[in-house]
Amino acid sequence: MPSDRPALGLHGLRKRFGSTIAVDGIDLEIPAGSFFGLLGPNGAGKTTTLSMATGLLTPDAGVVIVDGVDLWKNPTIAKPMLGVLPDGLRTFDRLTGSELISYAGILRGLDPDVVRERRDDLLAALDLAAAGSTLVTDFSAGMAKKIGLACALVHAPRVLVLDEPFEAVDPVSATGIRNILQSFVASGGTVVISSHVMALVERLCDRVAIIGAGRVLAEGPLDEVRGDGDLEARFVALVGDTSEQRDLTWLQQS
Repeated sequence: MPSDRPALGLHGLRKRFGSTIAVDGIDLEIPAGSFFGLLGPNGAGKTTTLSMATGLLTPDAGVVIVDGVDLWKNPTIAKPMLGVLPDGLRTFDRLTGSELISYAGILRGLDPDVVRERRDDLLAALDLAAAGSTLVTDFSAGMAKKIGLACALVHAPRVLVLDEPFEAVDPVSATGIRNILQSFVASGGTVVISSHVMALVERLCDRVAIIGAGRVLAEGPLDEVRGDGDLEARFVALVGDTSEQRDLTWLQQS
């Protein structure tokens, strides 16, 4: 059963890169057992926020709490509770798919026999069994995304934080991934995803947050955030149309 304690709490997170404020005081509490979607336009601070939330990037200010544990004060306790799939993940790509998953499991302190069993289960579930002996450097973008997800799952974390997990993944594989994530949440796990695909977020997530310019613009249950319309309309209303409007009649075919 999900705990009453938030699975992931972000309190006052801030990050500046030179003169650019990427994240400007993000506050979020993500309930245990939820499927949480983080939305925002390009440059809104999504990836920076998730990187700070998972220990990949040190915040300038703020606190991250993972199931009651301060991530930055007690990383050896908090980090094993997280499974992380960063966007643009760099891996040891001269390993095979099987070797990379095994390496991830061993780094997490799992028994080698347990690693082998879970590795084989994940390769089959993600339709990567035939690619298990292939070097990761030879993977397609979609396969690389799936092997990264397998590495995030192998230690059976409590919280999964996935940055654009469906990007470049084919529809059949995406269905398999959705089933895995939904089963994980149904068992009491927590999933946090960022995505630009509104229909996907509406289909999967029970809670969402929309951020813009490094700040939370709306957060809560999906139905509450989208209101009477759809999520895309609410998103555009909050972040605005930032593209410059030009007359492109020259593009029209006569």
